[in-house]
Amino acid sequence: MKKIYHLANCSTCQEILDSFGSNLPDFDIQDIKTQKITEKQLGEMHALAGSYEALFSRRALKYRELGLNTQSLTEAQYKKYILEEYTFLKRPVVINNKQIFIGNAPKVVAAARESMKK
Repeated sequence: MKKIYHLANCSTCQEILDSFGSNLPDFDIQDIKTQKITEKQLGEMHALAGSYEALFSRRALKYRELGLNTQSLTEAQYKKYILEEYTFLKRPVVINNKQIFIGNAPKVVAAARESMKK
């Protein structure tokens, strides 16, 4: 499976997608704002990432708004929040066959780009 989950209105996501260049047509690209993540899709990401926490963005504005920063969340809660609110998914998420790359850290993006060359 070759899939990228991103936000179309996020300039960082767009810069990263642009940096993937000619490899992009090989991937199914999903804007998570207009096409919600399904429980099945999140389960596939979880299987590769090892936890819902790894997929969860603490940078989301709602993280503080909902007071989640003062709580200790369980895996079930991470899953619930990601499914309820697209902003809780750390982005972009790149799945290249059996590899997953989560977030926009330079090392993660570089590793994703490198995996696309194979």
